[in-house]
Amino acid sequence: MINNVVLVGRLTKAPELRYTPNGVAVTGFTLAVNRRFTNQQGERDADFVSVVVWRKAAESSAKYLKKGSLAGVEGRLQTRNYENSEGRRIYITEVIAEHVQFLEPKGTRGGSQKAPQNADDPFANDGKPINISDDDMPF
Repeated sequence: MINNVVLVGRLTKAPELRYTPNGVAVTGFTLAVNRRFTNQQGERDADFVSVVVWRKAAESSAKYLKKGSLAGVEGRLQTRNYENSEGRRIYITEVIAEHVQFLEPKGTRGGSQKAPQNADDPFANDGKPINISDDDMPF
């Protein structure tokens, strides 16, 4: 059997980090994933997919992702159901993430500020070519 999901989208709100009674980290967030086609009005619809992340990846996701962050998720699809207090059966479909990729550099999309550039950095982008002799190349 194959149950593999790969998604790229933006978070609709900040991840919510919690811990189980045994101290295992778990976080959840919703990923807005654009559809490939446009609707009759020429607009691109999106699907809003619930994602659950466990352990170290959960802590990293909660620390580095925020509302609007672009993220890639690889995992498996899981469905579950329960009976609510009104006696109705509620069905939930979610992605259990095994890998989460942060697809934007830190500080983009209105988040934290960019770190100042080091003036001693020989690879800083000042628009000039870098002078490296063939003797300095390892190959």
